[in-house]
Amino acid sequence: MENAFLTPDHLRLAAEAWSFARDSVAPMAAEEDEEAEVDDLARRFVSRLADAGLLRRCVPAAWGGASELVDVRTLCLVREALAYASGLCDAMFAMQGLGAGPISFFGDAAQRQAWLPKVATGKAIAAFALTEPGAGSDPSAIQTEARRENGGYTINGVKRFISNAGLADFYVIFAKSSEVEGKARLSAFIVPADNPGIRLRERLELVAPHPIGEIGLEGCRVPASALIGAEGQGMRIALSTLDAFRPTVGAAALGLARRALDETLDRVATRRQFGGPLSNQEGVQFMLADMATELDAARLLVYRAAWRRDGGQARTTLESAMAKLYATEAAQRIVDRAVQLHGGDGVVRGFEVERLYREVRALRIYEGASEIQKVVIARELLQGHHQQPARPRE
Repeated sequence: MENAFLTPDHLRLAAEAWSFARDSVAPMAAEEDEEAEVDDLARRFVSRLADAGLLRRCVPAAWGGASELVDVRTLCLVREALAYASGLCDAMFAMQGLGAGPISFFGDAAQRQAWLPKVATGKAIAAFALTEPGAGSDPSAIQTEARRENGGYTINGVKRFISNAGLADFYVIFAKSSEVEGKARLSAFIVPADNPGIRLRERLELVAPHPIGEIGLEGCRVPASALIGAEGQGMRIALSTLDAFRPTVGAAALGLARRALDETLDRVATRRQFGGPLSNQEGVQFMLADMATELDAARLLVYRAAWRRDGGQARTTLESAMAKLYATEAAQRIVDRAVQLHGGDGVVRGFEVERLYREVRALRIYEGASEIQKVVIARELLQGHHQQPARPRE
């Protein structure tokens, strides 16, 4: 993988990210199950990430970033290292990129200058608000409305399963601004958290503690300058941003799976059963072989998708969906085998594989559930097939 998809600069960054995860993130990770401390710990992780310069990887260089464009391979390398040590730290890094992504990719100069330097320095926490109670996998079903009023917009609606809900300093809100033939035309807006029309409705308690919740927008007035791109361009903005960041979800899955494999190798080497270490059992060896092979296959798909995105390929929808689908599903299987090979200890709080089991499950749902990735893959294959010239019949 190193020679095919990564440059020497990427490899140097990867080494730095793994050192940071080991020395700075891992010591804090034990606090993640203290639910009352989640928001405080999340803010501390953002501060640490900023101090290490890693948040600069989430925005373009012109607005405080580390490279001319947002480099997806870099995001993947950092997420893989962070997820190995802490699911919460990984999530906070990921949301700085995803939440700021629509502004980085589609915002105007004023919007970028207002928010991206703050994201890069950790002075502003970002959120990406697409999902609603009745619109998850189908964003065309979004009911949140943005009406033109007095030279700006008034937004009303509810957003659910929003990472950093109640913690973010600004939200990118996707809302229905018009309809064409009964289908919503979405637009994207930047809404500061101190806007009196937006509030936290509910904090959701997940199996792995994260700052996720439901926000309400009631008479939320924003100026015309809050609109990202053009009116009606919201679906394109959302899908393009997700195309860029779906491989990074796969990378987080790699980090969790790699940790599970390492924990399992230690376990089977030291756990004695039937007169010898568990690793002597052929069935155990088969499970280890499957875990390692799936992990490497997933890694190749993730970094291929990121490499193609960074290389300027016009559309990476197919590659991004494949990477996200396979890596998250493989990580679930790898972590499940890790729990199995830990026996009863695998489901006891305090054992690392139990934490991994809770962390890995959500990756198969957010930013497009596995079933949606299959729909996307099939659609892209069929469209590509129809565009190919007909093959001569024999």
